[in-house]
Amino acid sequence: MRKVVSSGSHLEGPIGFSRACRVGNLISVSGTAPIKDGETVYTGDVYAQTQYCLELSIEAIRKAGGSPSDIIRTRIMLTDISRWEEAAKAHGEQFATIKPACTFVEVSRFIDPTWLVETEIDCVLEQV
Repeated sequence: MRKVVSSGSHLEGPIGFSRACRVGNLISVSGTAPIKDGETVYTGDVYAQTQYCLELSIEAIRKAGGSPSDIIRTRIMLTDISRWEEAAKAHGEQFATIKPACTFVEVSRFIDPTWLVETEIDCVLEQV
């Protein structure tokens, strides 16, 4: 079984990606940027952008048939690693009880320079 969840992004077709992809009991969520209706949200605010990206990802996980408790790994990519604590606060608020494996990394830039963060999430569902 393969199920894809669309983000609605105009880039899905040209790039060939989905917000999330489920195969069997695995769900992977693509790099999720702080975009709503084609525009960057919370410009300049790492904390709010991270919150928003995680919320979008969790919504996609639910649409794929999963739940936050299925999350086993998160990746937080930042353009300025010195601001990791702002992203970590949002991550901690969301995952304090789930405690997935997590990595914070610095990247040189994203497609849009107003994006300060992108997130990725992987899940394993307990039952298919």
